[in-house]
Amino acid sequence: MTELELKYGCNPDQKPARVFTRDGKLPITVLNGRPGYINLLDALNSYQLARELRDALGLPAAASFKHVSPAGAAIGLPLGETERAMYFAPEGELSAQASAYIRARGADRVSSYGDWAALSDECDEDTARALAPEVSDGVVAPGFTERALEILRKKRRGGYAVVQIDPDYVPAPTERRDVYGITFEQGRHGVKIDESLLKNIVTKNGNIPDFARRDLIIALITLKYTQSNSVAYAKDGGAIGIGAGQQSRIHCTRLAGGKADNWYLRRHPKTLALPFLPGIPRPTRDNAIDLYISDDCADILSDGAWQGVFASLPAPLEPNERREWLSGMTDVSLGSDAFFPFGDNIERTARSGVRYIAQPGGSVRDGDVVTACDKYGMVMAFTGVRLFLH
Repeated sequence: MTELELKYGCNPDQKPARVFTRDGKLPITVLNGRPGYINLLDALNSYQLARELRDALGLPAAASFKHVSPAGAAIGLPLGETERAMYFAPEGELSAQASAYIRARGADRVSSYGDWAALSDECDEDTARALAPEVSDGVVAPGFTERALEILRKKRRGGYAVVQIDPDYVPAPTERRDVYGITFEQGRHGVKIDESLLKNIVTKNGNIPDFARRDLIIALITLKYTQSNSVAYAKDGGAIGIGAGQQSRIHCTRLAGGKADNWYLRRHPKTLALPFLPGIPRPTRDNAIDLYISDDCADILSDGAWQGVFASLPAPLEPNERREWLSGMTDVSLGSDAFFPFGDNIERTARSGVRYIAQPGGSVRDGDVVTACDKYGMVMAFTGVRLFLH
């Protein structure tokens, strides 16, 4: 047995704390800093997500995790000029791994504040440059270049957590955990998510283009590592809105849909042109943007809270401008970790440009849900696979 002693568990009073393996060596090595209990939960779950995206789609992938659920996940497609601006990407050429993390972090920058980053491939200098200015707790990857380590070891006054994981590690087929002194045991959730899950199309529209198949796979793999109930919207090679840990399916759909809407509103020309004062920290900019794209933008601008943030007071993003801009959002893909019990979920997804849906099916009201999809010309596939995580 090998172990790693931790400062404390989920909370400071939960001592002693450690991680260990019953057989063999730990598959992780701490290269810098001192990761905590929650950090390592995030590291192990997020790495699985990034690695599975890589295996499924053949491109470097990344995830941004907070409290054992992803705030974002993406593959390494090139960034356009608008994406570079809205994600605060570093200048110059960027590797596919760097682009993957920038996309994952950019899905929901407010939620990603203080995230744990996971990389499917070696962390190179470009990725380290992307991580360097972000408020982040740590990163896990199968390897790090010397230059990347040099950059990362300077973060958080030298205390940034850097964890290397063995890419060849294979966990035991059975997993256990203790709750209230009782041990639970189950087989690992090893279901493979690929295009074969998208064959059972149940709507009148049966055409799923290649980009939507890619995004549906991203949504489903993201859900596999998201605390249930959960729904994920995906577009352009990344999850853009994730609703996690809700008791109601419709609340998952609304939460994730609101995040997807915000992702799209950050592309609005007015948002991209906000006149920030020089030296305004990234988290302050993220929070200001989040307020600016909200429904009550005009009221917030008039209350004087922006003093010291903008060089001049920007023109508000009016409600009619928000509606008009969001009406241009289309070709969004969506996954659900369990069946939709009512058609109200479909009505909400339509407001955020969803055209392609993958969900397990199996509700007594499946017919109503399919009818709602047909109303909007959506394509829906029943995967037959539930993706609960608790």
